[in-house]
Amino acid sequence: MIEDNPDSIRTAFIKADKAADVVITSGGVSVGEADFTREIMEEFGEINFWKLAIKPGKPIAFGQFPNSTFFGLPGNPVSALVTFYQIAKPGLQKMAGGEVIKPLRIAATLTHAIKKSPGRLDFQRGIASTNEQGLIAVSSTGHQGSGMMSSLCQANCFIVLEQERGNVEANETVTIELFDSVYN
Repeated sequence: MIEDNPDSIRTAFIKADKAADVVITSGGVSVGEADFTREIMEEFGEINFWKLAIKPGKPIAFGQFPNSTFFGLPGNPVSALVTFYQIAKPGLQKMAGGEVIKPLRIAATLTHAIKKSPGRLDFQRGIASTNEQGLIAVSSTGHQGSGMMSSLCQANCFIVLEQERGNVEANETVTIELFDSVYN
């Protein structure tokens, strides 16, 4: 744990950059009063992207330090897990020379309505199962707040809702992404 002050963060980044090929942090990448990661990164590194139109996980940073690659994940636990799974894990696979294995995405029937505002790709936590007809159905784990670890603990998949999509009604088809061994 690093104190939320520029000097402590700067010292930690310099030390991590010298010791590792990849630096992964959680927190400090948003725009709050104590979020200094971006400012310090720009001092001696390069930001390739900052903020993505995804939910949860909008405040994410990716860039280069002099000796290492940097992934700055959000501070909220669910956001950190989603962005690690969607962004950092494939990046690490590629950097290691391995094949980037995309998670299995399949169609499922939504069992109940879900509220969603257009504008961001949404990874809602869900529970996939087989219905009475033998088809894949999915329901939400309930409240989807980025600090709600229970939404991940109960889930076995993401309900992937497209950026431009709005509210989704019961019995509509959605795409789900089944969790792999990283989550299980």
